[in-house]
Amino acid sequence: MLNLPRVALCATAVIASTASFQANALPSDAQQPIRLLADKATYSERTGVTSYSGNVTITQGTLKLAADNITVNLSDGRSIQSAIATGRPATMQQVVTKEKGLAKGQANKIDYNAQNGIVTLTGNAKLTQNGASFAGNVIRYSLKVGDVEATAGGSQRVELIFPPSQSNSRTGIR
Repeated sequence: MLNLPRVALCATAVIASTASFQANALPSDAQQPIRLLADKATYSERTGVTSYSGNVTITQGTLKLAADNITVNLSDGRSIQSAIATGRPATMQQVVTKEKGLAKGQANKIDYNAQNGIVTLTGNAKLTQNGASFAGNVIRYSLKVGDVEATAGGSQRVELIFPPSQSNSRTGIR
């Protein structure tokens, strides 16, 4: 069974590692305290897997991740390798830059790969940023460079919505 110091140590390692989650976020986010709330936390020393369940939220500055369950895989050095959030839906949001604004994502499953900075949203996935939105079965979003790839599933099609141009110059037919 778990003892509280080990869970606290593992939670600290996971929380410290989430700083890499905001590769392109506001610089001030990294200076903010990290808060993790869950109804239950478990840690396996043998596998390096930490699981949080029951209305889980992780916040740091503008970063917010919310899900029914979050499972974190740690390396031997206690740094985060990946995190998987599940819910109906699991959500994430973060201010990328002041110019790009708030990026919001939601899906049945959100998979974060710390090695490459890719967030994969799967199942009823939607990503919005700066007035544009992407929807599909699977959306891959690079936190480091901002690239987005959306994939349809079954009979579903990918939907992209872009806001109208802010330009005042309009070209008409007449």
